[in-house]
Amino acid sequence: MAGKGPTLDEKRVASRSAAELQREFGPIGGMPEEEVPRRRVELPPIADPAPLGLAAFALTTFLLSVSNAGWTDGGAAWLGFAFAYGGLAQLLAGMMEFRRNNVFGATAFSTYGAFWIGLGLYALLVEGGSANVSNDLAWILTAFAIFNTYMLLWSSRVSVAVFAVFLALEATEIVLAVGFFMDADSVVKAGGMVGVVTALVAWYTSAAGVANGMAARRVLPVGAPIWKG
Repeated sequence: MAGKGPTLDEKRVASRSAAELQREFGPIGGMPEEEVPRRRVELPPIADPAPLGLAAFALTTFLLSVSNAGWTDGGAAWLGFAFAYGGLAQLLAGMMEFRRNNVFGATAFSTYGAFWIGLGLYALLVEGGSANVSNDLAWILTAFAIFNTYMLLWSSRVSVAVFAVFLALEATEIVLAVGFFMDADSVVKAGGMVGVVTALVAWYTSAAGVANGMAARRVLPVGAPIWKG
């Protein structure tokens, strides 16, 4: 004859974790809660997201810059890539940098990913109804130039290549901001040319990250940190 099955209360106790039981009924087996062995979970490492973030930034910057320089005859070819590549892909790279505990990379990629998404939304939703588009863009660029200034300083602790990216970007934002404030096409075109240089430097830094990440040795030089310690 089968024995009597567990009561409802016994089933509830059996389904609860040891930690919950200790909190309610006290130490189990005489072992204090703080001495209960816990298993440490090691998360697998992830690939360096910086080459992706730099490539996304470089391509979108290049497309917008050749337009600003007056080298294209088409429409806003940069707009779709501002959302998909410069925006989303770069934002994802920033989120992965958080996972790697890289505060500089997380801040830089997340901010400039959001910059491209925001600029794309401005072009789609605001630009058509703005009373002064040039003034809007000038202030947007000024705001990001302020952000870029302190990131330029901290980039000197990363590598020469990353410092060069932020230095070229600083020049791009300042020249474009001046051009839009003055409503001077020639200055905006000059800013577009500087932006092309920025894109090329970012592409090189991205390529170096891919090549060096795949090889057992450094293939493409990026330079040691300028600011050490």
